[in-house]
Amino acid sequence: MVERGTGTWFLVLMVFFFSFYVSNGEERELLLSFKASINDPLGFLSNWNSSNAFCNWCGITCMNSSRVSVIELSGKNISGELSSSVFRLPFIQTINLSDNELSGEFPTETFSCLSLRYLNLSNNNFTGSIPRGSISGLETLDLSNNMVSGEIPAEIRLFSGLKVLDLGGNVLKGKIPNSISNLKSLQILTLASNQLVGEIPRELGLMRSLKWIYLGYNNLSGEIPKEIGALASLNHLDLVYNNLTGEIPLSLGNLTDLHYLFLYQNKLTGLIPLSVFNLRKLISLDLSDNSLFGEIPELIIQLQNLEILHLFSNNLTGKIPKALASLPRLQVLQLWSNKLSGEIPTHLGIQNNLTALDLSTNNLDGEIPEGLCSSGRLFKLILFSNFLKGEIPKSLSYCRSLQRIRLQNNRLSGEISSEFTKLPLVYYLDISGNNLSGRIDRRKWDMPSLQMLNLARNSFFGKLPESFGSNKLESLDLSENSFSDIIPEGFGDLSEIMQLKLSKNQLTGLIPGELSSCKKLVNIDLSHNLLTGQIPFGLSEMPVLSELDLSENHLSGEIPPDLGKVESLLKINISHNHFHGGLPMTGAFLAINSSAVAGNNLCGGEITSGLRPCKTAKRPIWWFFVSSLLVVLAVLSVFIAVSIRRRNKSLQKKVCSEDGIWELQILDSKVSNSVTIDDILSSMKEENVICRGRKATVYTGKSAIDGMQFSIEEIDDNHSLASSYWTEMAEMGKLRHPNVAQLIGICKSEKDGFLVYEFIEGKKYLRDALPGLCWEHRRRIAIRIAKTLWYLHYHCSPSALIGNLSPEKLIVDGKDEPRLRLSPPGFVRTDSKSFLSLGNVAPETREKREITEKSNIYSFGILLIEILTGKSPPDVEFGVHGCIVEWARYCYSDCHLNTWIDPAIKAQMSNNQNEIVEMMNVALLCTNGDPTARPCTSDVVKNLESLSRSSSCVSGLF
Repeated sequence: MVERGTGTWFLVLMVFFFSFYVSNGEERELLLSFKASINDPLGFLSNWNSSNAFCNWCGITCMNSSRVSVIELSGKNISGELSSSVFRLPFIQTINLSDNELSGEFPTETFSCLSLRYLNLSNNNFTGSIPRGSISGLETLDLSNNMVSGEIPAEIRLFSGLKVLDLGGNVLKGKIPNSISNLKSLQILTLASNQLVGEIPRELGLMRSLKWIYLGYNNLSGEIPKEIGALASLNHLDLVYNNLTGEIPLSLGNLTDLHYLFLYQNKLTGLIPLSVFNLRKLISLDLSDNSLFGEIPELIIQLQNLEILHLFSNNLTGKIPKALASLPRLQVLQLWSNKLSGEIPTHLGIQNNLTALDLSTNNLDGEIPEGLCSSGRLFKLILFSNFLKGEIPKSLSYCRSLQRIRLQNNRLSGEISSEFTKLPLVYYLDISGNNLSGRIDRRKWDMPSLQMLNLARNSFFGKLPESFGSNKLESLDLSENSFSDIIPEGFGDLSEIMQLKLSKNQLTGLIPGELSSCKKLVNIDLSHNLLTGQIPFGLSEMPVLSELDLSENHLSGEIPPDLGKVESLLKINISHNHFHGGLPMTGAFLAINSSAVAGNNLCGGEITSGLRPCKTAKRPIWWFFVSSLLVVLAVLSVFIAVSIRRRNKSLQKKVCSEDGIWELQILDSKVSNSVTIDDILSSMKEENVICRGRKATVYTGKSAIDGMQFSIEEIDDNHSLASSYWTEMAEMGKLRHPNVAQLIGICKSEKDGFLVYEFIEGKKYLRDALPGLCWEHRRRIAIRIAKTLWYLHYHCSPSALIGNLSPEKLIVDGKDEPRLRLSPPGFVRTDSKSFLSLGNVAPETREKREITEKSNIYSFGILLIEILTGKSPPDVEFGVHGCIVEWARYCYSDCHLNTWIDPAIKAQMSNNQNEIVEMMNVALLCTNGDPTARPCTSDVVKNLESLSRSSSCVSGLF
């Protein structure tokens, strides 16, 4: 009996070990099958081989040292289509393949493994619909930030054990199924950034375990269900950017555990319900961009934990409640664009922790309180367009945390204190449109961060300061004051200045020739002064000068003939001076309006300007015949010479090769004798590649005549070889701007074409340069490009639109300055396949194939997302492009900043957190699906320049 029993146990053990061996072998094969299905460029799976036990493989965890229970391969840059083998592992509990480049549809076996508890496939490129099936024991399902389409299946109710469901950042359509209410254990529900429609199901009120609800950035309509008020455990409620209507339900006041309430960008009406002020745990309350009316009640004093209050862009009336001054944790208060009246609470800021205050565009009066900067952390003070009076508080002069100050269009009076002009971090200062007075030249200006200064429309007098203590100044507006004496020569040291406005003062003396050293100046307005002397010849050498207004002065002499040769000059006004002689018949003078030259003693240009013809001295009649004969002979000789020269030039600019006849059109006369077709064609070789993009390669070339360097971009799109494209590119070549790469020539044959640009030292495509750029440089690049668009849209005549404002067209030079390579709007007139490959064009452009200012803004929004996240949408299909926009919307709504900020700038996040999130907000406004909802270019510039810089939280950040 013993021997028989022993044999039985031996047999059982043999069967067990055999089955164990088979099972282990099966798991190994399933894992190797997964490895074979994907690409692993960084070699994270290099130790997945037979020489290592699979429990020791990278990313694999086994339970009891024998069964695969965890696959953790997030952020490993793996790509390819996902094999179903990982879902056939018999004991798998956790699969995390997030933050990779996996694509294709989800395997049909995705929900076949009953042991699975955690599945995260977020931040990939999966397409198709949510796979059928269910796992009742699954606790976390995260498919966010992919391109999942279709509807949310009603079978979602079968995942009864779910605690976390994240389907945000996809392209899901249809309604939220009522059956979702069957998920009684669900704690986190995220469906944000999809295309969901219909009403929010009232059945959500039955899901009593819910703590977070994110339904923002959809097209949901109807009212907010009052049943949500029954979710006693709710911590976050985010319904932003929808089309919700009606009033805010009173029942939301029952959510006593609520920390974050975000209802902004909807169509809500009515009063703010008093019950909201019972939510004593609220940290952030954002009801902005709705149609709420009524007063803000003093009952707000109950929100003692409140850090952020955003109620801007509503129709709120009454006074700002004094209770706000008693909220000890209040950091960000934004009530702008309402109809608030009365005074700013006297004690605001004294007991608070204020970092950002924006009360602009209301009807506020009284004085600015002294204690606003009591926290020592106030960085943004925006109070413009009110009726504030009195002096700028002395306390603000010692607020060294200030970075952005906008007090324009009020009734402020008095002088600027000497300390106010020494604030070290202020980069934007606008106090225009007030009653301020005194001398500013007797103050020591030491503002090293200053980029924009506007003191216009005040009563300042005396001399202009020699310097403002900043080498970063880009815009200086001192117009409409009573400044006298000369324009300081030191203004010529403002190397970054792009706009200089000194009009309507009492300035005397000469226009300093040193201004010609400001090579980035686009706009100069010195009108309505007492200036004398001649126009400096140096102004004719300014490369990007677009507008010049010298009207209403005492200037004299002749107009420098080369001034009309400044190709970038589009608008000029020299009226009401003492100029004499002939008007140049080139450039901006050809079509100058009569009002822009009136009040002088000029002649010529009678076609458009209305000036008299320039007279010549009378000669004897015999002289007339002699001179006529000489003219005829001269014309004949010139005609012959030009014909010979044209014939020679034609030979020089046309070359026959195996590809056909090559033609070269030079757009910059300065290089007409330097660049030849042979120079271009001989440069097209691998060793001359300086940057390579997805759709274009740029080479460096060199002139065999004088050694001049240039860049060459190969045009590889057949539609771009149409004559209309070349005509539009030739027009683009006339534009001059410091942030536009100058096109100097076009070289083409019947089959191929090249664009010849100025040579830019150390240039890279934006996506290649980003890893080495700090946050400050990224911010500057964003503002520079926005200003370039503003220039192209508003200061070019006619306005210039860009056909393909993509990262491929944006390069960064060796000094981290952005340079835009332009493509005309005609670039989008192409066949459907080519058209859809333009990954960053606006939705309406795809449909109508038209380029507008708002479609340029959409593309610019894509650039901002790339600058912030470091992620580049592949220029493949519309779906991939849509992914990054919707992904960004979801991330902003979900606001786990660590998950979407570029790792290259993550170390700088703590000091720039507020600024980074606000830039993402601008990006999302720019990429709104509705063109009418996008900001215009000038507003984009203003918003970017007003970026806040603080470590404090903002709306949506938690």
